[in-house]
Amino acid sequence: MIKVGLNIGNAKFSCAVIDYKNEKQFNILSIDSIPSTALKKNFVTNVNQMSSELEKLISDSEKNSQTKIKSINLNVHTNGSFSKYYESEIRIENNTISDLDIKKAVNNSDFFSGADNNFFEIHNNLINYNLDGNTLYEKPIGNYANKLKLCFYKISVPAKNINNFKNIINKLNISIDSYVPVPLASSLSVLSDDEKNIGSICIDLGHSNTSVAIFENNKFIYGDSFLVGSNNITNDIARGVSTTLESAERLKTLYSSLISAPSDEFEIIEIPMISGEKNKFSQINRLKINSIVKPRVEETLEMIWQKLKQNNLHKRQIKNVVLTGGGSLLDGIKQYAEFIFSANVRIGYPSVGNLIDSDFNKPIYSDTIGCSLYDQSQFLSEFTEIQGKKRKKYGFKGFFNWLDQYI
Repeated sequence: MIKVGLNIGNAKFSCAVIDYKNEKQFNILSIDSIPSTALKKNFVTNVNQMSSELEKLISDSEKNSQTKIKSINLNVHTNGSFSKYYESEIRIENNTISDLDIKKAVNNSDFFSGADNNFFEIHNNLINYNLDGNTLYEKPIGNYANKLKLCFYKISVPAKNINNFKNIINKLNISIDSYVPVPLASSLSVLSDDEKNIGSICIDLGHSNTSVAIFENNKFIYGDSFLVGSNNITNDIARGVSTTLESAERLKTLYSSLISAPSDEFEIIEIPMISGEKNKFSQINRLKINSIVKPRVEETLEMIWQKLKQNNLHKRQIKNVVLTGGGSLLDGIKQYAEFIFSANVRIGYPSVGNLIDSDFNKPIYSDTIGCSLYDQSQFLSEFTEIQGKKRKKYGFKGFFNWLDQYI
């Protein structure tokens, strides 16, 4: 089975083509990327240019994978999204819980309700059951209880963003199998089964976006992103030392660190000045670079921590953090994140399937590979249906269909 993940980023568009058997057995046929020039802050600035760039990327991917691409999983940024936790409770009256009870609870929830026309629902799933105050993560069929409560989590993004991408991709004669939240995509490729079970926070430090996903008890319970990324660090360095963006990127990659050493003050680096004069250089020390990088990284990690607090997720005491994306390769960021989150921290590589010894086993590929691995059936309860089929039908025919299914 061929699966394709398409990641539309502000810095680059990337596409992964895999021969998929299951999430543990697959072969990567190709991963290709091209610079993007028609997307700024997740906003399409030039539809025709973006269409041309995506067309070239798809063509390159088909050539390198020797596969005709007919459909894709599309990574969707969750900037401007809203997350909602909601519940549904029914009385059992100290009887055993049956499939019918759970179906009734699902039907009485907001799961089947239509979303706001201004937003598109990209994730909606049952995350746990509650029996008389006791939380369970597996179906409680056969248990006795007075009350059965179902707890759900969903993410909705601005519909205009989805429509823009959908319109462009449709023009390429490619269908979209699934819309994958970027935070979820990254976590699928870097988190182990144990990490998903005991609870982990996955943070993708991308070029222009930072995303965070939380798994607990093998359930995806939170995902969000915001427009701050490693590119902001590059811009801060360029402004802070008055050099070119190319030079600033080099300084960030080769010299920056979040942990300064006494010798940094005496390590002199020559940089080109941002003046109109050619071959004009100035000198700075490594300590100066670190003093620019550290506040930006601190701000980014603090923003994530605040998002967790806003959703009361900090109370769950999750002590595993996985950093991925290009920004995770900053020197000293692992130790710094351990201080911010008071947790165990590791750098996440997409080391699943056949990737452990692969050239693609790099944090910058986490979101694209995870997008291609996404299987919607893993995030749906057997009592729920995919979005395109789960809207209530009206009229007599729709009423009797509903009656037959839930009564």
